[in-house]
Amino acid sequence: MPLRILHSLNTLNPASGGPVEGVHQLTKRNVLLGHVVELVTLDDPNASWLKNIPIKVHALGPTKLGIYGFSPRYVQWLREHAHNYDCVIINGIWNFNSYGTWLGLRKTNVPYFVFTHGMLDPWFKHRYPLKHLKKLLYWPWAGYPVLRDAHAVFFTCEQERVLARESFWLYDCHEFVLRYGTEGLPWPPKNGPKEQFLSAHPSLRSKRLFTFLGRVHPKKGPDLLIKAVASLVVRGIWDRNTMRVVIAGPVSGAYAATLRALIEKLEVQDVFYWTDILLGSQKWGVLQASEVMVLPSHQENFGLVVAEALSTGTPVLLAKGVNIWRDIVDDYAGLADEDTAKGCERILKQWIELRPDEQAAMGLRARACYETRYTAESAANTFVAALYLLISVHKSQRWQSSLPTTPSVLSRNPF
Repeated sequence: MPLRILHSLNTLNPASGGPVEGVHQLTKRNVLLGHVVELVTLDDPNASWLKNIPIKVHALGPTKLGIYGFSPRYVQWLREHAHNYDCVIINGIWNFNSYGTWLGLRKTNVPYFVFTHGMLDPWFKHRYPLKHLKKLLYWPWAGYPVLRDAHAVFFTCEQERVLARESFWLYDCHEFVLRYGTEGLPWPPKNGPKEQFLSAHPSLRSKRLFTFLGRVHPKKGPDLLIKAVASLVVRGIWDRNTMRVVIAGPVSGAYAATLRALIEKLEVQDVFYWTDILLGSQKWGVLQASEVMVLPSHQENFGLVVAEALSTGTPVLLAKGVNIWRDIVDDYAGLADEDTAKGCERILKQWIELRPDEQAAMGLRARACYETRYTAESAANTFVAALYLLISVHKSQRWQSSLPTTPSVLSRNPF
């Protein structure tokens, strides 16, 4: 029997990061499986990014209180329409759509589930202590109850689940680890995207490309990459005539300006090439044209861009802040080290010093890793299987007796 699923998000703006893309990928596959999927957001109905979305979107903005998005209309809408759905999926926990869903569903029989998308990682507590103090005030009355009353809290990997327990002392939820993934590049790949990218950026043709793809944000560690490459240049390991770092992210903004200043200070302007945000065939093209994708993040609950790179047969160089790094290393699909400039320098050096046949072998293992672990089809199938199980438990009102409540047992589910 098809499910009727409602995904709740603060925004569908793609600039907000991986969770939006993850929802798009998941809903696309679930619809292909015959399920009815709709989205509810706090976006303004006239927002440009809502155009051409192929499924129904209920945009209940504009909202108040800035990015938090307070909207009494959202709660009322849920109360009036919740009966149309078998379940609601909350994506994220620090905006009003999370707390508003809790308020809107309190007097209904509709179960809800939460994807935290890495937002409980303790890295944020240490990196932004003042913001964490604000969260401490918010957590007991508007964060903790949402997780406590959810019929399950979904994590995209085991490491994310374990780390989530370290952010707040008040923590109680039914933990459930699901597979996660992305559509990726069809295989065997065609050279079209690669040629389109190189035609758009001819100065990169015949260069060895090391690509940083994603938001230009301190969490992603692009400053570590810059410092690591500069050190390798000084040491004579990085050939500045043939090697280029492609930063495929926004070129504007205060942090981007800071990075540009750092590049100039270290005198490696000729080594770095900025493309701005790359989407569609241009994104696949830069990944196909690259030797490796480099992501020295301090924190990533999953990192969809990692799965995307693997799908193109491109190995990945990761910081251990990317929670799936162990899978990558175990599958010999990439390398990982600490989330420091020295750690980034070590994995770059290790890659550069590999023999060509070893690099080629890692590329083949990259695609195999994707097919084994991170396909969108696998993620969608396991997601739906989990929903069927959890909704049936909810309907039978036997949650406590039907499933073990020990988190370590719940995490070893068959999905």
